Amino acid sequence: MSIKPYQRVLSSVDARRVLLLGFLLRIPIFSAGVILTLHVVGALGRSYADAGLVAAGATVAIAISGPWRGKLLDRLGLRRVVLPSLIVSGICWAIAPFVGYWALLVLATIAGLFVVPTFSIIRQGVIAAVPDDDRRTALSLDGVVVELSFMVGPILAVWLATFIDTRWVLFGVEMIGVVVGALLWWVNPPLRSAATDAADAAAERLPRSAWFRPAFLAICAAAAAATIVLAGSDVAIVAAMREFDAVSQMGLVLIPWGAGSLIGGLIYGLLPRPLPPFALLFGLAVVTAPMALSVGPASLAVLSLFAGLFCAPTITATVDAVSRVVPVAARGEALGWHGSFMTAGSALGAPVAGGAIDTWGFGGGFAAVAFVGAVIAVAGYATLVWRRSRVRAHALAA
Repeated sequence: MSIKPYQRVLSSVDARRVLLLGFLLRIPIFSAGVILTLHVVGALGRSYADAGLVAAGATVAIAISGPWRGKLLDRLGLRRVVLPSLIVSGICWAIAPFVGYWALLVLATIAGLFVVPTFSIIRQGVIAAVPDDDRRTALSLDGVVVELSFMVGPILAVWLATFIDTRWVLFGVEMIGVVVGALLWWVNPPLRSAATDAADAAAERLPRSAWFRPAFLAICAAAAAATIVLAGSDVAIVAAMREFDAVSQMGLVLIPWGAGSLIGGLIYGLLPRPLPPFALLFGLAVVTAPMALSVGPASLAVLSLFAGLFCAPTITATVDAVSRVVPVAARGEALGWHGSFMTAGSALGAPVAGGAIDTWGFGGGFAAVAFVGAVIAVAGYATLVWRRSRVRAHALAA
């Protein structure tokens, strides 16, 4: 298996620049949840439920803002969308770490509404930086970058919070996000290729009804299901390690899980042809289910490595599919919807797994989210087959 596709992607200055910005921008995003929890529980002396409410407020706001900010990207361009985000976010996070609980909740929610649409911008920038033949490889590389940010961000936040007041850690992390966002504004990477701009100039005012259709919604459902499986698995891993009385060894499971995702993402980017998102989602469900049979940290770590192999490829496949079924003129809004579906899936995964864990133990958590993922994979594939058969029937009738 040749690594030449990755060499071609990384030979592009624009691709390297966008990937680096994506890595830096996502570290504060993935750090925020952990440090907010530590801050609310520690510095503010509130409960974990209160911390969850702050996280939920910000999460809902980010999910709402995704399509809205993405549509503005399509119409106004990067700089005119990012600048208001930097101003509002900068003001909110300059104040939020130093106020009481309820003010923090309000400010975090407002900041979520005006968050820089990082995932939409970076993915559009990556797609624009490479030829169509290298799109999947570039998106796979971006998926690997996401995994690295996810690994670095929370660990860095927790480490800083061990010897620095969480007020200043929260302030510093969010201000880093503002600074990198300002760098993104200054660099202003192109979100469309020159050829695409010319080809799609006539479609600038494309109505949403032209692409917001069953095929697009099915792909978004697959993305949501993938994050249901991943978020639910995260909760089930915690429950399993508590049952094994090995919480201190959590890294022995999370590291193989993340490593498996990195390996899977890199392999997927080198495949000669793409795999259907629903096939990958079904595979993710199938390899997640055996984690319910773990008998200790070692077996859970081995099974998590195999489960991780399908994580990044499934997400990458859904992004790639969205970019191909939606016209370029609407890609920002479409990726915003895609991100909102993923956010919703993350929010649903924890309670789905948690309810099953309360009834059947940690094994029930893995089994429940795997079942949900498999059902949505089959239903989504059936929807696409039905849609294609109807289109074919209409074509024959005409």
